[in-house]
Amino acid sequence: MPLAACYFILQSMDSRNYSPFDQLLMHMDKAVRTVFGAPPVTERPNPAQAQPEAELAADERRLVAGLMRVNHAGEVSAQALYQGQALTAKLGEVRSKMERAAMEENDHLAWCEQRLTELDSHTSALNPLWYAGSFAIGAAAGLAGDKWSLGFVVETEKQVVRHLEEHLERLPPQDHKSRAVLEQMREDEAHHATTALQAGSAELPKPVKQLMRLTSKLMTTTAYYI
Repeated sequence: MPLAACYFILQSMDSRNYSPFDQLLMHMDKAVRTVFGAPPVTERPNPAQAQPEAELAADERRLVAGLMRVNHAGEVSAQALYQGQALTAKLGEVRSKMERAAMEENDHLAWCEQRLTELDSHTSALNPLWYAGSFAIGAAAGLAGDKWSLGFVVETEKQVVRHLEEHLERLPPQDHKSRAVLEQMREDEAHHATTALQAGSAELPKPVKQLMRLTSKLMTTTAYYI
C-alpha cells in the first residue's frame, strides 16, 4: 500500500500555474488511470517475469488471487490518499524526494494487476469506493499541515509492510512469481516510509493510528472476496 502519485503530479505542476479547474481535471485523470487504466510506471521490470509459473491447486489459486487483489486495492487506496494530500498540502521542500517513490507505487499497481490476470482473476469491484474514501482522508491529512501529512505517509507505509509480511507467510511456497512481487513491494514501501520520516514527519496520535488500522482491516477483508 504506500507514497503515491500525487508527488509526481506536484512535480509536473511546477512548470506553470494551473487554474483550479485544470488541477481538478488532472486529479480526475489520475483517478481514472489508477482505478480503471494504466498509470505511468518506471523503467523497472516486473520482478515476477523471471520466475516460472507454479502449479497451484484450485484452493491455492483462490488464496493467491485474494491476496493479490487485496494488495492491488491497497495500492489504489494509497494513490488516492496521497492525491488527496496533493490538493491541500504544500510539500514543496520534499517533492523531489517523493517523485521516484510515486512512480514506484504505480509499478506496484501494474505488477499486482498483471499477476491477477495470470491467475485468471480480477481486481476489486469496489476500487472506486476505496479510492473515493481514501481521497477524502488524504485531503483532510493535507489540511493538517505538511509534517502531519508526512506522518500519515510513514504510518500508512508501515501498515502496508506489515500486511505484505503476513501475505508472504500465507503464500504457497511454490508460488515464486507472487513472492517476487510482494518482496519487492515490501522493500519499496519500507524505503518510502524512511524517506518520509527523514523529510520531517510528525508522529501521529495513537487514536489516529488505530482508526487507520480499522479502516485498513475493513478494506483488506472485503477486497479479498470482492
